[in-house]
Amino acid sequence: MFEFFGYIGAFCIGLVLGITGGGGSILTVPILVYLLSLNPVIATAYSLFIVGTTSAFGTFQNFKKGLVAPKTALQFAVPSVIGVYLTRKFIVPAIPDPVFYFASFQFTKSTLVMLLFAVVMFWAAVVMLKKDTDTTVTKTKHPFFTLLKLFLVGVLIGLIGAGGGFLIIPALMRLAQLTIKKAIGTSLLIITLNSLIGFLGDVQTMAIDWPFLLSFTGLSVIGIFIGLYVQKYINEKLLKKIFALFVLVMAFFIFYKEVFS
Repeated sequence: MFEFFGYIGAFCIGLVLGITGGGGSILTVPILVYLLSLNPVIATAYSLFIVGTTSAFGTFQNFKKGLVAPKTALQFAVPSVIGVYLTRKFIVPAIPDPVFYFASFQFTKSTLVMLLFAVVMFWAAVVMLKKDTDTTVTKTKHPFFTLLKLFLVGVLIGLIGAGGGFLIIPALMRLAQLTIKKAIGTSLLIITLNSLIGFLGDVQTMAIDWPFLLSFTGLSVIGIFIGLYVQKYINEKLLKKIFALFVLVMAFFIFYKEVFS
């Protein structure tokens, strides 16, 4: 039964990515861990492939509509890609397991990953619930700080296995002055590059269950095509608010499960 809902979740990941350009990937790791019983570290690796491949199909569809800014995407992607790859190749394998002992309590690597994920889910929900986030204009910062921020976004993506669309889309609108639709399309290209190049670091350090990964990804790809189709027929702001509330509930659920169960 849990496995069935896990595969339904794969479809929903693509559906949300297609409609909003971000956010769907935040569901991938919890689905893989709690419904399909994968180790959290492996789940973050699989999530990068699932999200990256699904986003690639979405990017292609948006590119045909003229809703992708390739030059801007590359400028944003390079520092974050470096962060993702270095994190998956060197930082994640170097984290000890357990991370530390306290009396008879063991704080494991898996618990660390899931608690970090809960924090990011909470943050993502708050960002999505903020009113008028998309229309805020800020002064251009020094290029060094912009590059550093993008690199740190890459590190975060590498640690939790999510695409980071909820961080990338507002940045594209504020710093590159893209429209919301063009920011969504461009973010999918950045997510594709971040996720798939980050996954290359995992291929070199762990065994991959390709039959499972490809079947799960296939359902997510179907979801993104449907999401892109229905995008023009739904109230995107209402959907984002509902989805953000769901993500918020999931963040508290993960925190409770990891700390108290």
